[in-house]
Amino acid sequence: MEDVFDIVWLKILVLIHTFVKGLDFIFAPLNPLGPAVVISLIVLFTVASTKFLSKVYKTKRYLKLKKEFQYWYNLRNEALTCKDPEKGKALAKNIDQAQLNKVYYDYFFEGLLNSIPTKYLPILIMLAYVNEAFKSDKLLENFGRDYILKFVNFNGDVFKIGAVLWFVLSMLMVYLAWFVVEKLYSKYKLAEE
Repeated sequence: MEDVFDIVWLKILVLIHTFVKGLDFIFAPLNPLGPAVVISLIVLFTVASTKFLSKVYKTKRYLKLKKEFQYWYNLRNEALTCKDPEKGKALAKNIDQAQLNKVYYDYFFEGLLNSIPTKYLPILIMLAYVNEAFKSDKLLENFGRDYILKFVNFNGDVFKIGAVLWFVLSMLMVYLAWFVVEKLYSKYKLAEE
C-alpha cells in the first residue's frame, strides 16, 4: 500500500513541477517590467479567474438554498408589513425560529464551501507560486536585488517589501479597484437606461 501512495505522491510532485514550469514560461516575458509589476499582473489574473469561477461554478444545493432563503426572507418581510405591528413582529419571529435561521446557516456554509475551490484555493496556489518564484535568491538572480520594493524613512531605516507582502497588498488593491469599477459601471448602466 505504501508503494501506491509513493507513486501517487510522485505523480502529484511531477504535476506541481509541470504547473510551476508552465507559469514560469508564461510570466517570464514580463520580467523586464520588474517584480512588482509581474506580481501585480499575477494578482490581476488570479482575481479575474476567481471572479469567473465564482460566476460559473455553483452547486445545485447552493442554488436551491438560495431560492429557499429568498422565499423565507421575503415571507418574513411581508409579515413585518402587516397592519398590526405586534402581530407582524410575532409572525416574523416565528418565521425566523422555524425556518429562516436554519436555511440561512445552510446557505452560508454552502456558499463558503463553494468559495473554497473558486476563490480561496486559486489565491493560495498563486500565493505559493509567488512565494517560491520570487524568493530572495531568485529575485537577486533575475532582477539584481533581493526585494520587491524598498522604502527609506526619515531616520534612514530601510524597509524592504518581499514577494508575499506585495502579493497581499496587490490583492487588496485589485479587489478594491474591481469593486470601484463595478460600482461605476452599474451607475453608468442605470444612467444609460
